[in-house]
Amino acid sequence: MKRFYIFTLFVLSYIFCSAQYTIYANLKNLLLQQGDTLESLHVEKRTKNMITLQGGADYKIYHPTNKSLSSYLKRKPFAVCTDSNLYINCKKMRYKKLRFGQWYAPAFIMGGNIYFSAMPLGSVVAKSSYSMGSNLGGSLGEAIASSGLVSKRVYYEINGITGEILFVSKDRMLELLTDYPEWTQSFLTEDSESARVTGKYLKLLCEEIE
Repeated sequence: MKRFYIFTLFVLSYIFCSAQYTIYANLKNLLLQQGDTLESLHVEKRTKNMITLQGGADYKIYHPTNKSLSSYLKRKPFAVCTDSNLYINCKKMRYKKLRFGQWYAPAFIMGGNIYFSAMPLGSVVAKSSYSMGSNLGGSLGEAIASSGLVSKRVYYEINGITGEILFVSKDRMLELLTDYPEWTQSFLTEDSESARVTGKYLKLLCEEIE
């Protein structure tokens, strides 16, 4: 009886863990929470050196033994949810026709929209304290390293209806904070569009909405 009890707990634990890995094919499926579950995935935080050499987002998601599944995960899904953490696949993402590169960015859902952190692109770079300017000669890795963007992150918003990607600028953040004057004043004091700052207030809003 004891062995049967232990075995039952093991099976239930396995089923529970299996349900923690969910793949979403597109934005609509993610918002409707209609995805496919997998038994096991690995989420790997990419190093600054990897990002410098190859570009792309902060997390690599793959299957430890199934190469074809790993290839699928790299190319096809819109998003993957692992252990309650959401990651958006940046491979097909564009901000004003500019690519974010491969792999996954950490994200969360708020008010029917998706928010994720990634490197500044295009006009967002010009607004930041890091200027790519004349440093963009040479390879992708050299450009990223010389610009300082390897460690720079800002937030983007994916419109849940249109799929359009917007930069969470100071003005956009103030729009989101309209009904929260105390947070607005605090945000203005910090006066930054970095993910460290905007992310703090976005998550406060997310907790408030929930």
